Amino acid sequence: MKVLRLLSLFPVLALGGCMSSLAEINQAPYMSPIGQGLHAEARAVPVEPRSRYAAGYHSLWDERRDLYRDPRAARIGDLITVTISMNDKATFDNKTDRSRDSKTKFSADYLVDIFGWSPKGQANGNVDSQTSTKGAGKIDRTDEVKFSVGAVVVDVLPNGNLLISGSQEMRVNYELRIVNVAGIVRPRDIGRNNTIPYDKIGEARISYGGRGRLMEVQQPAWGQQIYDQVGPF
Repeated sequence: MKVLRLLSLFPVLALGGCMSSLAEINQAPYMSPIGQGLHAEARAVPVEPRSRYAAGYHSLWDERRDLYRDPRAARIGDLITVTISMNDKATFDNKTDRSRDSKTKFSADYLVDIFGWSPKGQANGNVDSQTSTKGAGKIDRTDEVKFSVGAVVVDVLPNGNLLISGSQEMRVNYELRIVNVAGIVRPRDIGRNNTIPYDKIGEARISYGGRGRLMEVQQPAWGQQIYDQVGPF
């Protein structure tokens, strides 16, 4: 009875393990939060309040700008431009070949005399074991991406580094292209024109994708994806 109960729980546990995979059907892979290792959470993008300055009627001072402030991003709500230029090429070719043979042989003869009864016998046994594993894998990849995207400073960490996050969407016919960029920036790495290259961003999270008619056609049907996750064979 206990065995039947345990067996009845197996499908429930199996489906529970597949829930995370089923939730990603027709969705791009989820990206880990920025600053996860630093215990820093990205909150909504507020605008830091500034004190208002009174200007004379004929004054050249504009209260919307700082007279001596560096134009580079430094405070919450400031904008920064992230330049991305990737031209990566990677080639991997791995092979694995493993084999093992094991043989065991034993024999025994016995003769016992118990109250005049003398059984006699012989026992022999052989155990053979052989395993073999072969694996091969090859990856040849070339990536070339060039674009710029604006980001916003969403937080300032205690050490002065900036937590930035930006998103850009562009719709062409029935396709929506989405660019997301986020990461941690050191103020010293920001250029004079308020730009920063992607390789200067710590814990960078960059994604370029989209959704639309073409993506729906390229994805397998829902039923096929569910079967791939749940099917045991």
